[in-house]
Amino acid sequence: MKAGQKQTGKTDTVLWVLVLILVVLGLGALFSASEYNGRVRFHDSAYYFKKQLFATALGLLVMYLASRVDYRLSVKLAPAAYIFSLFLSAAVLLFGQEINGSKRWLNLGPLSFQPSEFSKVAVILFLVWQISNTKSKTTGFWFICRTMMTLLPVAGLVGSNNLSTAVIILGIGVLLIFVANPRYLQFLALGGAGIGFIAVFLAAESYRLERLAIWRNPEKYEKGFQTIQGLYAIGSGGIFGKGFGNSLQKLGFVPEAQNDMIFSVVCEETGILGAFLTLFLFGILIWRLCILALNCRDLQGTLLCAGIMAHMAIQVVLNVAVVTNTIPNTGITLPFVSYGGTSVVFLLGEMGLALSVSSHRHGRIT
Repeated sequence: MKAGQKQTGKTDTVLWVLVLILVVLGLGALFSASEYNGRVRFHDSAYYFKKQLFATALGLLVMYLASRVDYRLSVKLAPAAYIFSLFLSAAVLLFGQEINGSKRWLNLGPLSFQPSEFSKVAVILFLVWQISNTKSKTTGFWFICRTMMTLLPVAGLVGSNNLSTAVIILGIGVLLIFVANPRYLQFLALGGAGIGFIAVFLAAESYRLERLAIWRNPEKYEKGFQTIQGLYAIGSGGIFGKGFGNSLQKLGFVPEAQNDMIFSVVCEETGILGAFLTLFLFGILIWRLCILALNCRDLQGTLLCAGIMAHMAIQVVLNVAVVTNTIPNTGITLPFVSYGGTSVVFLLGEMGLALSVSSHRHGRIT
């Protein structure tokens, strides 16, 4: 079937419903976590919620439009999207707004835009295009090196101020290469190279090494306050939680509770049960993307769903690991839940691409 051809399958209703459930629950969690900061800073307890609601509505529109367009057309545009992501990443370094020592945002009039979120989508599409158009064999160590080398420019630009996103980009690359070339031994060398890449970035800036020290002993450092308060929130939630809106730690104890640490507020208000329910929903979403990938007889569709699945899985795991202090703080958000308009728009756009695969696929999902 050629790109642009009409839909030949039924849109995956289960995926639609899962995304909508996560979006609704995420908005509820965000309103609760952000209402104190909104009231104190902007005299409006719904300030963050209203901005996120607008971004979510825009994202749902993007998701719907992306689901109606044949995903092969999106893959054809991948080289242009990748080049544009390089341009945006370079623009951030030159003209970006600096917050907490990092340049991650571009100001577009009254709006701010985080190009690293676009880079994730561009990388997924570009890798799908590159691998599916590889005329030589997708086996051997040279294929792995050649494919990963194409990611280094964007990973380097993004990683200079946002190491966590660079790790996600490289992780997506590793998984997609494995899907195309599932040979385990060759990935040992790739893993070693990846560890070396991360080590170089950690050593390049002193604040990254400081995060390692804080992770090992948060009580010893002033900047470990956020981690400690997040752990207090998780521990005080118990099994059933304190109830929706009744978090104590969001009242200025967990800094920016609506952002990276929002999962700790979810744990405090809904307890272990709420935390497990949240992770269960993400797990079902990731499983559904896996089913889509396995049931698509087209290589591009398989790779696209696998890339989106990798992005979702890596980001959820990293966020929860940071909140529970399993790994050093990396400044990564929880998909559909943490505050961030750019993030939710592009995440929903990715879901639209996955839905496009389901409705244009050759085969049937069970």
